[in-house]
Amino acid sequence: MFHNKLSYGRITFLVFMTHAIMLAAVLFRGNYKDITDMLQLTTAVFALDIVYMIVIRFFYKQMTYTTDYLLLMIMGCSVIFQSCFGSIGFASKHYITCVLALVCCQIMFLLTRNHIRILALKQYLYLVLGVLVLATVLLTGSRSMWISIGSLSIQPSEFMKPVFVLLCATSIMEQHDKKKLILFYVSREMIALTIAFFIIFVLQWWCRDLGSLPTFAAAYGCAIICRICYPRAKFSKGTLITLIVLGIALVALLASAAPAYVQDRLSVDIWEDTYGDGYQQCQALMAIAEGSLFGKGPGYGKLINVAAADTDIVFSTICEEWGFFVALLIIFFVASLLILPMINKPRSYFHATMVMSVAAVFVVQMGLNIFGSCNLIPFTGVTIPFISQGGSSMLVSGMLAGMLKSGQSPVFRRPDAVRQNSRRRERAA
Repeated sequence: MFHNKLSYGRITFLVFMTHAIMLAAVLFRGNYKDITDMLQLTTAVFALDIVYMIVIRFFYKQMTYTTDYLLLMIMGCSVIFQSCFGSIGFASKHYITCVLALVCCQIMFLLTRNHIRILALKQYLYLVLGVLVLATVLLTGSRSMWISIGSLSIQPSEFMKPVFVLLCATSIMEQHDKKKLILFYVSREMIALTIAFFIIFVLQWWCRDLGSLPTFAAAYGCAIICRICYPRAKFSKGTLITLIVLGIALVALLASAAPAYVQDRLSVDIWEDTYGDGYQQCQALMAIAEGSLFGKGPGYGKLINVAAADTDIVFSTICEEWGFFVALLIIFFVASLLILPMINKPRSYFHATMVMSVAAVFVVQMGLNIFGSCNLIPFTGVTIPFISQGGSSMLVSGMLAGMLKSGQSPVFRRPDAVRQNSRRRERAA
């Protein structure tokens, strides 16, 4: 296991060295006029490293800190990237959201360690999901996904992701209690989860935000897979084949019924429409080519002048300034964050389902961004977790990372109310 391979000292050294090497690259290859332009960035990155390591090391007792340190490494790299796009400075807003994301990670870690508590509060998860749906419909304006409060913008649909992942995990715990519905044996929890997914699907379709819909579908798909793999699921081959055929037919139907702008993206030849629907992808591909393996240098990129350069096509922006090699390396770091909880096997079916669903959300989200930027799939406009600019997306990524972390060190104590009710039932019996 990783905590046996890497001591705290070695992990700490690895984090500091990664950030030091990147800052050295900014110093020797960056586009800045005065060295003082780098002082604030350097101080902020190393201060975050030191403070977070102290907090984690002395205030939390758990089996491994590898996930925390890897997340800290990614956050520091993200701040350096965002501070260098176009010119060297300090992305203070992104830095603040990174700090808040780390806080959200620890809060969600503490909330989701005990699956018994989550199960006891399951009905409130559906309530929270309903509130977020209503907020999106009533407060965001005409078919929008954003709530604007002055200069602050909030995307309620992003916060649906951790809630929906928890619903996916809690739906697995009662799979032994199934009833036959037409041709299938289903549980009440799975029916409720399917209805919740359908509501989210309709909402995303109505708000014309089909880019993030695959992330919810990925989490729901993991719940289905875990449902099939459940020890007492008793799924027949015929049922599996039927579900697969129905799924393929549904995807084909949705593709044919997609709105006009989606149809355009599915069929557009970007090189024939370089200043229309293909503009962003053309610019993104040219930026990747110009950056080559090692990039133009931090601050020398021009893609930042294109819309969504620091969010939806951030992979190409990193490739242009830092090179394709560094872009792949940071994606490897994020992928490692997802792999770690699977190497250190979760000790409950709830946490296993939760970790798989979170990993699926991140993988699909990264794939849509990277492959869309490279014109391998239609451009969807989603962010890369932890790397792209964005408040709501960053906070939710931190929450999901906390859920990954809780899968490595779960607790199984019953809440006081649950224990008391259990004792009363035992005495009554």
